[in-house]
Amino acid sequence: MSNIHEECGVFGIFSKDRCDVASSVYYGLFALQHRGQESCGIVVNDDGVFHPYKDAGLVNDVFTPEILSSLGLGNMAVGHVRYGTTGITGRSNAQPIVVNHVKGNMALAHNGNLTNSYELREELELQGSIFHTTSDTEVISYLITKERLTAPSIEEALNRAMYKLEGAYSLVVMSPSKMMAARDIHGFHPLCYGVRDDGSYVIASESCALNSVSATLVRDIEPGEIVVFDKNGIRSIKDHCGLVKKSSCVFEYIYFARPDSVVDGFSVHEARLRAGEFLAKEHPVDADIVIGVPDSGLDAAIGFSRESGIPYGIGFIKNKYIGRTFISPGQAAREDKVKIKLNPISQVVSGKRVVMIDDSIVRGTTCKKIVHLLREAGASEVHVRISAPPFIAPCYYGTDIDSKDVLIACHHSVDEICKIIEADSLGYLSLENTLKLAPSEQNTGFCVACFNEKYPTAVPEKAYKNRFEVKISANSKNNS
Repeated sequence: MSNIHEECGVFGIFSKDRCDVASSVYYGLFALQHRGQESCGIVVNDDGVFHPYKDAGLVNDVFTPEILSSLGLGNMAVGHVRYGTTGITGRSNAQPIVVNHVKGNMALAHNGNLTNSYELREELELQGSIFHTTSDTEVISYLITKERLTAPSIEEALNRAMYKLEGAYSLVVMSPSKMMAARDIHGFHPLCYGVRDDGSYVIASESCALNSVSATLVRDIEPGEIVVFDKNGIRSIKDHCGLVKKSSCVFEYIYFARPDSVVDGFSVHEARLRAGEFLAKEHPVDADIVIGVPDSGLDAAIGFSRESGIPYGIGFIKNKYIGRTFISPGQAAREDKVKIKLNPISQVVSGKRVVMIDDSIVRGTTCKKIVHLLREAGASEVHVRISAPPFIAPCYYGTDIDSKDVLIACHHSVDEICKIIEADSLGYLSLENTLKLAPSEQNTGFCVACFNEKYPTAVPEKAYKNRFEVKISANSKNNS
């Protein structure tokens, strides 16, 4: 993928005993690193005293042994890995956000994107609020804090704030004595919790992060649900549940989530196998070998191979020390990274008719580079199969596609795209089968707006999401 920007990852742990919760969050964030490689942070709660640390960079680089040790012991902690869909990059927008107010401290980590963030921010600013970041996460924290001034509890403040929040949010909120997990009413992004043998409760964006700290998955947080963890155990608030039809992001199954995760009750790995099987039925081809573009194309390639009977092979070696290509700001940098990130195995593809499975085509430039790599390695034919439908619309819920201008499928037919990427044939997964990636008993509704422009919420009139471009007006320059 050349231009699909990542979601974020949230993690929290609640223990009845004072212990090294920072290390547990560290391992959890490490497991969620694929969801955000821009910045990260951890806040440890030691009997109501918060110890935060956050910075730009990868988890392993930011949290050295010395930094982790400095966070000390506690009974609760919350963590976050970020790839911003709103707001500029850097340490200032790193999460979790910590708020100190008259009713006590609060730390908040957020995955998603509000569709009414601009309006809420403007309303709060007119009431005197002063923002220190450009992310919509701070908007959420202000709303909860404002409600907390009159609410009898932090969970009731969160409950009231949710009536004003529109769009996508999976939250972990920590007060001096409680930990809360909340998911928006549509259930756009995943959020689950588990329990460890010592009785600690763990909240995470994906179940793979639970596994990393030896926690057993209990269940997913329901759309609209608030789950509260405190010294008395667990309780659930469902005032917002069932208000709308569930619309979980189908791209979690196609690309975002790790294949070893279980999202809303169904294996991501199995969903990608099904995508490959559907592709083989929809777009059969005479070929000698099926290969996948690492990493998210591999499972779909295996599914395509099983259904078609064409042998599966490892066609690329991935440099594991290079981040995902879209992390690079600028097309030239992305294309340069393709050369050092993926290296075709000529002994596997030389003289062969190759079926190459990838998860999407955005601009087309990266896909063209990969096809070219296979031809240089001696492939006689390259047939491209994509385990998602064509992108034709912006996303307002956490995926950083904010304009049709960057989407090749908005300007070219499938045949034209095939010629542009210089493939011998091209086939996309149909929307009909995309909706079947999870069996009907697990799938109660997907958001596929980026494929059909049918949005489950009102589309924001103002959405400033391009993280690679900061526009400064002439007046702003003169006033600075």
